[in-house]
Amino acid sequence: MLKIPSIALLVILEIAVMSLWFVSAAILPDMTAETALSAVRQAALSSAVQAGFVVGAVASAVLGIADRYDSRRVFAISAVCAGSANLLLLILPIGGDGAIFMRFLTGALLAGVYPVGMKIAVGWGTHDRGLLVGLLVGGLTLGSAAPHLLAFWGGTDWRLTVTIASIISMVAGGLGLLIGLGPHHAKSPTFDPTAMHLAWTDKRIRLAIFGYLGHMWELYAMWAWIGAAAAVSFAMTLPQDEAIAAAKLTAFIAIASGGVACAAAGWVADRIGKAEMTIIAMAISGAAAIATALTFGGPVWITFIIVVIWGLAIVPDSAQFSALVADAAPPDLAGSMMTLQTALGFALTILTVQAAPYFADAFGWPLVLASLALGPAFGIAAMWGLRQPKGSE
Repeated sequence: MLKIPSIALLVILEIAVMSLWFVSAAILPDMTAETALSAVRQAALSSAVQAGFVVGAVASAVLGIADRYDSRRVFAISAVCAGSANLLLLILPIGGDGAIFMRFLTGALLAGVYPVGMKIAVGWGTHDRGLLVGLLVGGLTLGSAAPHLLAFWGGTDWRLTVTIASIISMVAGGLGLLIGLGPHHAKSPTFDPTAMHLAWTDKRIRLAIFGYLGHMWELYAMWAWIGAAAAVSFAMTLPQDEAIAAAKLTAFIAIASGGVACAAAGWVADRIGKAEMTIIAMAISGAAAIATALTFGGPVWITFIIVVIWGLAIVPDSAQFSALVADAAPPDLAGSMMTLQTALGFALTILTVQAAPYFADAFGWPLVLASLALGPAFGIAAMWGLRQPKGSE
């Protein structure tokens, strides 16, 4: 199979399957209108996916699943099973323990989709891997935005959103067997626990991981809750139903815009430096987080524009953190270091996603949104030490 058709198919299927990630966040206003859920239960429906992904990613790396078996089959089976687990939300009590466990299981199964998809993508090139990874991250981002669009189209019928997302994931899994493997497709190193000391002793790896943690502090909390926060903000000037519908569309456009920017960011990073690219992106996203808090409850169009700018800037730097770790780590330990980096980052998102609605209930969404800017500030401080010297290539 040729490179461009294979990568195009991979990205399309990635979008379809990763639509499962934020299903619960997209339909939460409609679910809570039907059944009252505590802030803890609401958060658990989203943070369970993060927790499942961490467990699934580490287990997959330790067991070498993507190396022992055909990556396409791992992708296909994971996608079909994830869609099936998500579909069970239709029959389980809303927000109950069973529903939360299904979200955890969905996250664990998605660890067989996104990382495996990245492995397939980099097998198609060496000199343009930044672009290839950027395209995959763009696919993940567009997939993350998709449930909000489905929820917008479905109106108050949240079960329709669940059904469509589940079905397209299972169909995408079947089509995953048609993905071609590139000439550079090879085994990735399995996780080596003894290499974890490098994450602290090697300054370049340590700073890249710190930068990634700052990035992740903000990213998934924004993705998970911007729809709910926007609904509260818009409801101060719009009727409730109109506010919820506008918030769904706002969340989709904001998150999707970041996906479109991922490939361009990879191209820019290759020219000005990976660390420089992350600093620019985090400076814009951090400022947008504060601006969103300051305009909360104001004119809808102003908040909408700022949220879209936030979504545009919040994710395009994501692939560069992994690339920086890969650049700094010994080749035989790069896989372990990236696995550790990813696990730490997604573990942090469990805290931020779970805590956001609790603190919003206690202190209001503006304070929560503004506090997300702490992540980019920390990330910029870390990445400042990894900038390229002037005149270097």
